[in-house]
Amino acid sequence: MDTQIIDAALLAGLPLPQPAEGSKEERGRICIIGGSREVPGAVLLAALGAMRAGAGKLQIATVESRAGALALAMPEALVISLPETKVGGLESGPVASTASRWASSNALLVGPGMVEEADGHEVLRCLLDSSCEAAIVVDAGALPRIMELGDSLRRRSGRVIITPHAGEMANLLGVDKEVVEHDPTSAALRLTKEFELVVIMKGSQTVITAPTGIWRYQGGGVGLATSGSGDVLAGIIAGLAARGAEPLIAAIWGVFLHGEAGSQLAKTVGPLGFLAREIPDLVPKLMIEPS
Repeated sequence: MDTQIIDAALLAGLPLPQPAEGSKEERGRICIIGGSREVPGAVLLAALGAMRAGAGKLQIATVESRAGALALAMPEALVISLPETKVGGLESGPVASTASRWASSNALLVGPGMVEEADGHEVLRCLLDSSCEAAIVVDAGALPRIMELGDSLRRRSGRVIITPHAGEMANLLGVDKEVVEHDPTSAALRLTKEFELVVIMKGSQTVITAPTGIWRYQGGGVGLATSGSGDVLAGIIAGLAARGAEPLIAAIWGVFLHGEAGSQLAKTVGPLGFLAREIPDLVPKLMIEPS
């Protein structure tokens, strides 16, 4: 299977949906489920990425102790406050009971800032088994036990996107991190073939595998390896999916936009030291001029 390079020329043949003038409903709804007492900022970074990617309406479901602060930090969002565990993670049961709040979403992002593996797993299982037909982006705290959900993943063939880095992929496959770093494409393909996932294998060169092919992005730069950068990437992808982009198209564009924003920040701020929160602001213009 040939690998296609992700660049402006490729994207010219993969246009993003361009809604006609109308309400925010026409640009799609996204719900981000995640956060914890100690890591509330991950959800905020993902939300910034999603809105800068052009999503129309935003919901955030997060722990009750941080919901108020997030509502103030992200006034564009409807913030759903949910009970938390003793260590400050999101309890899985209440997520299922509030399913009607996110049932009409066009895209769901689950995992940013989650710290309780068991509850993160149950939240993801609930989303996959629901009747909601949204594209689902799975990141961070919702990833560790995803291979236990094989049948549910296959039922959503090509509509679930996962975003592991090498360490997370190594844990999923039960191999050393060095094995993944040596051949990230093979690692990603294994999950794509087994579960029909769109896999974004993050690294110095990001690889995307899907049932229909393989893509590689060679830009970005070392500065993107910074705290919160992955949360922004997941949010951008989910925001594009909320707008109506097919999951694979959202993944390809999301990786490109995130990487090119990093390249621009490396020039204006420096190769190292720019912040994840600075990435989203560059996305709107890059969607117009992906050069």
